[in-house]
Amino acid sequence: MAPALTPDERSALVPPLLAAGWALNQGRDAITKHLKFKNFSQAWAAMSRIALLAEAMDHHPEWANVYNRLDITLTTHSANGLSELDIKMASKIDQIASEMGASVTV
Repeated sequence: MAPALTPDERSALVPPLLAAGWALNQGRDAITKHLKFKNFSQAWAAMSRIALLAEAMDHHPEWANVYNRLDITLTTHSANGLSELDIKMASKIDQIASEMGASVTV
């Protein structure tokens, strides 16, 4: 089980994610990002890559896909909030999205 971020860890690790387009969720300790791809195939390919990453990390996102859009929420359920796993996964998701030419939407 990954522990929740300490206040000091949160102060250091969360702001760069916010600057990269992640947003804090209202009402829960989680982060969300909305991505837009060229088409459904690219969105699905990104989901496939992220799914393999999630399995390797044993840490699974909450997500939804509609056509070329992918909405991702990260939180560590066992920690009741954000943990270092979420920070690492968000960074790797950003790398995948960048490689696939995704844009951030609101």
